[in-house]
Amino acid sequence: MSTLNASLSSGPISGPSVEKMAVKLEVVVIPVADVDRSKEFYTKLGWRLDADFPFNNGFRIVQFTPPGSGCSVQFGSKITSAAPGSAQGLYLIVSDVEAARKDLVARGVEVSEVFHPGTPGAQFQIGGSGRVSGPAPEHATYNSFATFRDPDGNGWLFQEITTRLPGRGFSNLDVATLAELLQETEKHHGEYEPTAPKHHWWDWYSAYIVARENGRTPEEAARDAKIHVEGAR
Repeated sequence: MSTLNASLSSGPISGPSVEKMAVKLEVVVIPVADVDRSKEFYTKLGWRLDADFPFNNGFRIVQFTPPGSGCSVQFGSKITSAAPGSAQGLYLIVSDVEAARKDLVARGVEVSEVFHPGTPGAQFQIGGSGRVSGPAPEHATYNSFATFRDPDGNGWLFQEITTRLPGRGFSNLDVATLAELLQETEKHHGEYEPTAPKHHWWDWYSAYIVARENGRTPEEAARDAKIHVEGAR
């Protein structure tokens, strides 16, 4: 029996454990017909223009980044063979979908009304089938949406997330999201501090942030941090 066959017959090959390498989504390419028209549109959204590089052979790449996003979008000339407007269901995560919608409307962008799915997957139906007007009852996290399209018809989707599922929290934070989380933590610690026993603020902050990372709501995280500081009573 060969060495390879012997290894396979005796079970999994063991070896030193390998630390999982971070693999981060950096850019999503969207297909457009008119680069300058698209550049004007995404500028109007208030997104940051990172690059506009034209080359002598007709290749051109334009990159924008939404506010607070760790991932950017690119479009240009000779960058993709996909049909203009064929990118659909591109998620933009927001903490307040109604405020996000109002911001784009104020910028002159046509945006759907806020809705929640009446049937599974209704948020992806271009004709609006299965959508129920208004946010989800009690603004249930992950369930309120609004949609808009760029000049080519590429479809964008605002999704309101107020509390993430466990394991889908604040890993690999960008600066804007970390600042928002620290502001939230400071607010809840400020509500706790007047009646709190003497403690180090960083103990409370750490317990709060870990709880939020694990999918706890702000109120639940504040209770967890209190228990961490004071102990269970």
